[in-house]
Amino acid sequence: MDFKNVLMAIVLSTLVLVGWATFFEAPIVEQQSTENQITKNEDLSSPSIDEGEKEIKNEITRNDVINNTNRIKVENENIKGSISLQGAIIDDIIFKNYNETLNGENKVIFLNPKNSSKEYFIETGWAAGGNEKIKLPLGDTIWKVKGNSTLTPNNPVTIEWDNGEGLIFTKKIELDEKFLFRITQGIKNNSNKSFQFYPYAQITRGSKPEGMQIYILHEGFLGVFGEELVEEDYDDIEKEKFTINSSKGWLGITDKYWLTAIVPEKGKEFKAEFVAKKEKYRANFIIKDAIILNPNSSITNKINTFVAAKEVAVIDGYAEQLGIEKFDLAIDWGWFYFFTKPLFFIIDYFFKLTGNFGLAIVIITALVRLIFFPLANYSFKSMAKMKILQPEMLRLKELHKGDKVKLQQDMMALYKREKVNPISGCLPVIIQIPFFFAIYKMLYVTLEMRHQPFFGWIQDLSARDPTSVFNLFGLIPWDPPTFLMIGAWPILMGLSMWVQQKLNPTPPDPIQAKIFMFFPLFLTIILAPFPAGLVVYWTVNNILTITQQWIIMRGTKVKTV
Repeated sequence: MDFKNVLMAIVLSTLVLVGWATFFEAPIVEQQSTENQITKNEDLSSPSIDEGEKEIKNEITRNDVINNTNRIKVENENIKGSISLQGAIIDDIIFKNYNETLNGENKVIFLNPKNSSKEYFIETGWAAGGNEKIKLPLGDTIWKVKGNSTLTPNNPVTIEWDNGEGLIFTKKIELDEKFLFRITQGIKNNSNKSFQFYPYAQITRGSKPEGMQIYILHEGFLGVFGEELVEEDYDDIEKEKFTINSSKGWLGITDKYWLTAIVPEKGKEFKAEFVAKKEKYRANFIIKDAIILNPNSSITNKINTFVAAKEVAVIDGYAEQLGIEKFDLAIDWGWFYFFTKPLFFIIDYFFKLTGNFGLAIVIITALVRLIFFPLANYSFKSMAKMKILQPEMLRLKELHKGDKVKLQQDMMALYKREKVNPISGCLPVIIQIPFFFAIYKMLYVTLEMRHQPFFGWIQDLSARDPTSVFNLFGLIPWDPPTFLMIGAWPILMGLSMWVQQKLNPTPPDPIQAKIFMFFPLFLTIILAPFPAGLVVYWTVNNILTITQQWIIMRGTKVKTV
């Protein structure tokens, strides 16, 4: 029974490793909140912001669109690009501090102009209420710049459009040092009529991002409404739209490392939607209560817009400084938020101390081993006693070949007499698994880990080990297929696991023994595609475990070879 329990623990651990992404890291399904009136496919009584635009095939290149439209230049320390004066659309943003590939020089292009390939843009505006037709600025409206035409942190830009019927529309656009656009849109009424207006904002994306991670982290629509985080996949919205009323929150579209988000003005109830229509994906909101514009008066509305690289400190800073509800959840920390996020801060501290994320992982691994040292000692001492008892266990097995019940009784009596816990060997695995998943999650979701080197051939801890045993780690001029990319670090991890296995009691059952024998090889293959930082952690943890276990077994006079 003892080895069956141990075997079951190991098998379950493996299943967790393989099946975690599928069963535990799937996007959190939003709860149906009565307070926030979450609904699907329901008209929540506010004006439509659908322009009824004609569908245009996205065959125009990005540069062609940019070069053929008048624009406001945008730049700070983190982003550069432009805002189109046709529609007053934020549609050209490049992240200055991030390259597309590890060794490449091209910067990450995030937003793309409307009607271009991979279009992705943000627009703000007004919808009209009442029965009277009002000429409104739309996606093809040409705005005029008033004064400064370059948007920087110290130089806001104001644009204007006159509808020719007594209404003058303005937008004051401000940019901070990082990723925030503050848009104050206003209307001045020079007519003798009163009007009703509903401010709105909308993010439009023309296609799904390439190379999306499946289940490991959420990519797609997200938002916080009231106190609830809502995450919706692209495929889900293609089937049916998502609609919600709320009085506070934010919404947007998230990629693995990048984010677009729009935040309504505080204190105003809004309707938010996630919509897939005509091969386009939209996240939008509209204020539910009309703003009355009387003759010879003005109205304004403020919208915060983010086009952000998901740097932890920056996202947390915006959440705190601007009071945006749960904005830190724009980074997908997963179910174990309370563990994963603090772990990131600890590792980040050691990264800043050492200048190397890999060394930071090594340090935190050693600290965890130190914290759980007493528990591990207890486990290893029990395992050492188990190894001493192996001859007696084999004798009992031979003695009770045909009587499993008697065998189990005598085994339990032996454990009780010798004060041995047969499942204690599972404790290090149980301790290790939560930390393993936290590291795994952190490596995948945090931008800070992207393109971070370790030593030698590991130049990106968030990617797999680039070497392969099948080309002798680069000595043979041949690029193996992906499934044969089993690198040096995964092999080192497998060897360390094999050594660790040799220090443990050998199962008396030949079948169990064979399963245990192939287990290191199995995990080597399974973990080869995982981020190198994760494999480094696992290997270092194994080496520390081996050292501790070897010392304990030497002290109990157990044969270790």
